[in-house]
Amino acid sequence: MKKLILSALLAVVTLASCSNENTAAHTVESMKTPQMENFDKAFKSLGDPQNRPTEEEKKRNTSELSDRRKALLVPASKELIISSGVTEAELTRKTGGDMSQIIVWATQIYLQKSDEIRKNIKSDQ
Repeated sequence: MKKLILSALLAVVTLASCSNENTAAHTVESMKTPQMENFDKAFKSLGDPQNRPTEEEKKRNTSELSDRRKALLVPASKELIISSGVTEAELTRKTGGDMSQIIVWATQIYLQKSDEIRKNIKSDQ
């Protein structure tokens, strides 16, 4: 009988710890802003068959994204930058409309916000 109770207690503790890990993982996702989620989706869309590098783009042998692929990221990048309190005019002034600069700036904001989310989660635990 003691073994049965001990086994049941161990199972409950194991399930509770697994449940807590899942809760923390889901919390990070749930704390992302819609703009962060759109930015994520935009980057993930680069892996879609129609958005992968063409043979011509591969021949250029550069690590930089093609203009076609950058254009897929720019709308979500602008949305994320503007959501951080930057005006459209300031965005244009600071980047000059350069797609690479817009994407880099948005990536910095995304990483900063992700860091803040992680810190908030750690402080809550």
